[in-house]
Amino acid sequence: MSKPSTRAQISSRNVVVGPSRAPHRAMYKAMGLDDDSLAKPFVGVSHTANEATPCNIHLGRLATSVKKGVADAGATPREFSTIAVSDGIAMGHEGMKSSLVSREVIADSIELMVRAHQYDALVGIAGCDKSLPGTMMAMARLDIPSVFVYGGTIMPGIIDERQLTIQDVYEAVGAYNAGKLSASDFKEIEDNACPSAGSCGGMFTANTMSSISEALGISLPGSASPPAEDSEREAVCVRTGEACVRLLECGTRPSDIMTFESFENAIAILNALGGSTNAILHLLALSSELGIDLTYADFERIRKKTPHIADMKPGGNHVMIDLDKIGGIPVVLKHLLERNLLHGDCLTVTGKTMRQNLESVHIPDDQNIVRTPDSPIHSSGTAVILEGSLAPEGAVVKTSGVTITEFIGTARTFECEDDAFEAVSRKEIVAGDVVVIRYEGPRGGPGMREMLAVTAALVGQGLGEKVAMVTDGRFSGATRGFMIGHVAPEAFVGGNIALVKEGDKISISTTDGKIDLLVAESELEQRRSSWVRPAPNYKTGALAKYASLVGSAARGAITRPAA
Repeated sequence: MSKPSTRAQISSRNVVVGPSRAPHRAMYKAMGLDDDSLAKPFVGVSHTANEATPCNIHLGRLATSVKKGVADAGATPREFSTIAVSDGIAMGHEGMKSSLVSREVIADSIELMVRAHQYDALVGIAGCDKSLPGTMMAMARLDIPSVFVYGGTIMPGIIDERQLTIQDVYEAVGAYNAGKLSASDFKEIEDNACPSAGSCGGMFTANTMSSISEALGISLPGSASPPAEDSEREAVCVRTGEACVRLLECGTRPSDIMTFESFENAIAILNALGGSTNAILHLLALSSELGIDLTYADFERIRKKTPHIADMKPGGNHVMIDLDKIGGIPVVLKHLLERNLLHGDCLTVTGKTMRQNLESVHIPDDQNIVRTPDSPIHSSGTAVILEGSLAPEGAVVKTSGVTITEFIGTARTFECEDDAFEAVSRKEIVAGDVVVIRYEGPRGGPGMREMLAVTAALVGQGLGEKVAMVTDGRFSGATRGFMIGHVAPEAFVGGNIALVKEGDKISISTTDGKIDLLVAESELEQRRSSWVRPAPNYKTGALAKYASLVGSAARGAITRPAA
């Protein structure tokens, strides 16, 4: 642990102590603070509340609970907010290009607020997909005592005792277009799938990243799974505020908690849960903020020895509230720890180690949600890294819920997601096709769009395992099927995916970890000599700035200052 803090060491004293800071104190007093409040450490309480998405609509209320915990523990809370993009509402159109960009904006804006006002510690509350890693990236970058807390999952919709998530609505689009679903049934799914506040209910990206926050030790044990509108969520937020003040008192920082070993724990929980491939991108970005050299090789090493044991949507049968009812993420972590698949000595925000946190966790017997590692769903993890001539720097695929491991098919090439979706809607994609969507990478999109609209439409048409899809863009955590994303190098920088022609054969093997374009190297060289980079889609504004700074998906699609 770091050395304990003292009042003289805390940054907020730079702002409120001494005669020259009378104007600063006056401004704080205009907001209701008194001298006693100003004498205490300041804890920033960041959240991403907005009316853009049900994931975030309630976060302002949760911030009030966090502030109570901070104040009860003897510090002064200072609330502020930042943006969050709704992936579900941005999906399937030009708006999705803003989603991954928002991760960087969230991290940057939290950093700027904390640096500008010299807050001593930070609690970050987030709901929708990119707001979780964005908030944790800011914590890593600032390296002040910090605790992350999730906004909580949505309750499932119910039709005829069947649990629904947003995934079902997207897949219903494909089923309706294929004539497999009536208009009235389609409308009933739309009307019932999302009944409340909270993030998408399956083990999609938000729930995956909240689970990972527990494995990293940067959030309180058991904090990932309580629903957004459950009273336990409010209680978790109070405890989070209290925990942050304790970290401040003993000087424990994110760099003490998020070590290389804790990232290995995060990779283990990702695979045990059958979680979103977006987590790979975000863990690479988060580790980079800490100066930790995490690579695809580390993901594969951990994946191969970690069993997939949680039966969660989209590949399985259960939603986050089901997992919460049997004890939440600590149950999965305890299984892994007992099989020596977890580093138990990693420090966490409780001030205790992972092993100490899990000592009292009971693993329930009478349930079918989390299996034992001796009887897993898959013997190895489901977040698979592929490499080969089509993706020399790598690509990713999620194998949970996928029964095939090999696919050789015929390329159908599309220069953007929109064109591919139109072709799918017209039923132009048939069994044996490999849908190739390019120029949707971090630089080419820019912003690396998720493509749930396309993948769900294919699944809805019954083609989930009869076709494959390959893209330099991304997939939603709700995606299922033989869908390969994050292909690198991306098309915009001249990666081999830019050289694929209609009718080429593509071979994919998750068993061997290979993805190959079955075209002779001499032919590829000829194609490369005539390839011309397309004009950028944006020449000004935030997306253009992002495109000029962002790197490969294989390194987390992080932005770096221009040389």
